[in-house]
Parts: sequence; structure tokens; C-alpha cells
Amino acid sequence: MRVNKTRIVVLGGGFAGIHAVRELDRTFGRDPSVEVTLVNRENFFLFTPMLHEVAASDLDLTHIVNPIRKLARRCSFFHGECIGIDLDARTVKVAHGANAEHPHTLPYDHLVLALGGVTNFFGTPGVAERAYTMKSLGDALALRNRLIECMEEADFECCASIRKPLLTCVVAGGGFAGVETIAALHDFALDALPFYRNLEPEHVRMVLVHSGDTILPELDQKLGRYAQRKLAGRGVEIRTKTRVKGCGEHGVELNDGTVIPAATVVWTAGTSAHPLIEGLPCLKERGRVCVDETLRVAGREGVWALGDCALVPDGRGGFHPPTAQHASRQGTLLARNLAAAIRGRPLKPFRFRTLGQLASLGRRSGVAQVFGLRFSGFVAWWLWRTIYLSKLPRFERKFRVALDWTLDLLFSKDLVHMPTTRERARPTAPEPEEACAVEARP
Repeated sequence: MRVNKTRIVVLGGGFAGIHAVRELDRTFGRDPSVEVTLVNRENFFLFTPMLHEVAASDLDLTHIVNPIRKLARRCSFFHGECIGIDLDARTVKVAHGANAEHPHTLPYDHLVLALGGVTNFFGTPGVAERAYTMKSLGDALALRNRLIECMEEADFECCASIRKPLLTCVVAGGGFAGVETIAALHDFALDALPFYRNLEPEHVRMVLVHSGDTILPELDQKLGRYAQRKLAGRGVEIRTKTRVKGCGEHGVELNDGTVIPAATVVWTAGTSAHPLIEGLPCLKERGRVCVDETLRVAGREGVWALGDCALVPDGRGGFHPPTAQHASRQGTLLARNLAAAIRGRPLKPFRFRTLGQLASLGRRSGVAQVFGLRFSGFVAWWLWRTIYLSKLPRFERKFRVALDWTLDLLFSKDLVHMPTTRERARPTAPEPEEACAVEARP
């Protein structure tokens, strides 16, 4: 007997999407009348709070990712990209393959938009072409390789005017991503120096550019000032009330007219809505989809949105911030509300207040604001590691990360440059002619 299934399609496997799918998997995994499909470009869930530790060789790159097929075993998974959404026809167009050349159409009864955001370069000249970003696993690996490449080249560079830019890194954006990235890269560079005979600590230059008065504006201002003093005390240059004006062959130009010769530029200064969200015929504000307190899209039956691509009201006249702790809890509630909608039960509004925010400053130091209390130094760093380790999915990954951190106390950082290109086949020598191999006949 054929079962008329309720089809749920979830677009996006970030914090919001993966928590929604895992809850749907627990709820409907053994129910043949409901089919849940997750569409994601990667076949893994990336734990982004630890991304800077991969770039700085503190963690192995595979230890902060979890295969989606292991996280939600009973759900269907489509490894590919969403290339179109038709809300009127209630279908999504997806594609897979090396160049997304093989399209499919997935009909849905319920659509969950968890597409997240993309990097916003604000039209700054040269930045999109030359700067590294910190949103994906590939970004972290590319940045790590870049830093090692520059140190290898600088070690045998006799010209000081060329060596200096090679060992200069500019990070744009003084939020969590920018601060944690520059702290990790600075530690990595200094720890690697003993293995480069011709390089000295004074050769390394790290510059953090931030448009506000104090870095880490999401935290209490006292913690931001503490972070500035801590990083500056280690030699990191912090330029506040400054923006990147452009990025060219000769370095980075700031809006105050300063030009910093730098071979490595990292952009963490902004995000914008996913391109697919922009074209949807639904109510949007600030580039994000407007939803009600139960996470349903206004005026669209069966369409839900959450995470960075949704504007979620907080019940107090404002909106919830686009952070991982909000996205993960939105995912769990959305799955429960979706189940309630299918079963004809009342829905619950999303209610959550930020528990705290933490940032690692490297060298076993950090800043944290938890339940209204401020922490700094070693205690904040310990809280950062403890809390994020507890949030990392699956015991196997927790164990591997904890082991990496333990080994980091005993051994130096890995300096292996990881090639990302394939070895090309070399032409083989021609076979000898038959006359040479076989005795000539009379």
C-alpha cells in the first residue's frame, strides 16, 4: 500500500539547519508518512567557532566537522546546491556534480530556509579578489597554507622590502571572527619562528583594522578594552575607527590614507543574506526573511525560516541576533513546531535570551560574558574551551579535539604545507619498436 508522504525539505546544513534536521530525525525518523530531506553544499556540518584553530594548526581540519549522514541517519541527504526556489509551485531546484550540472526538482509540503549568509565585501576595491575569508573549512586551510608559504619564502628572501610584506598580515573586522583569527595567526607565526633560521620576531607584523571605538563590540566595553591591551601587549597593531579602503598589489589602503604593504589580507568585516533569499517573493527586511515568533514565513503556508537568513522577533519589540546559540535553539523549536503543525497541535513562540559570549585571545587567555558576569584571562579561555567542546556534536569529535589540545601542550605546531593540487601524469617513454625486441628473420 502506497503511503501519501508529507515532504519536508531543509535548505542549509549550518547550526540552524542541522539542529532542525536532527530534531526532525528524532521525531519522524521511524514514521513512513513523513520524508525529511536536507540539501547542503558540503556533506558535513562545520563547527565554525573552532575554525581559527584549524587555520593556526591547533586542531586537525577533520576534527571540527561531522558527516551529516552520521548526524541524521534516517533522513535523506542531497549533496549539492539549491539553485532555485519556486514558492508558488512549492518546489526547489537543486543540482549536484562537479559543476552543479545535474539538476533535480524536489517538491515539498514544508520548506525550511536555513541558508545562512555570505561574505559581504561592501564593494571595497580589490578585496573580493585578494582577501581571504573565514567562513568555510577551505578558507581556514587556504589561510594556513598562505601563512606557511609566506614564511617559507621570507626565510630565504634577502631583500628587506620584499620580506616585510611577506610577514605582514592585515585582518579587517574587530568582531569575534577577526579577533580570534589574528590572535591565532600571531601565535602560530611566533611559535613557528624557531624553525626558520633567518626570521626574527620583529619581522612579523599583524594588523587588526576595526571601524568602531573598541574591538569585540558584542561584549562589554571593558572586556573589549582588555582584549585590545592584551593583543597590543603581544605586538598586534590595532587600528580602531579605521576601515579598509582598498586592496591592491602593493598592499592594503586604509581610509586615513595609510598604505600597509601586506601579502596576506583576511576579511571578516561583514555578511549579507544568501543570494537565493534576495529573489524570494516574500516579506523581507534588512535582507532577511520576516517570520513570526513561531518561525513561519509571513504569508507563505508551509514555509519556515531561521538562523542568519531570518529576522526573528524577540517578543520585546526587537529581533534575535544571528548567533550560533540562537540558531541552534531555533532549529530545535522549528522542528517541534513543524511536527505540531503536521499533527494539528498549537505552535510555540521562540523565546531565548543570550546566555553569554566568549572569545579566545590565544596564549591561554580570553574574554567572556556569561549570565551577565565578566571574565578575562585564563578563566575566560578555560570557559571558551569547555563550553565549545561541550557543544561540538558527537563524542568521537569531542575526544579528538580534546586529544589535539592535550598534544598541543607537548609538541610544537605543525608546519606542513598541505598541497591542494593534483599531481599531473607525466608522458611515458615510447615502447621500443618490435624490430628491436624480436630477432630479425632471414
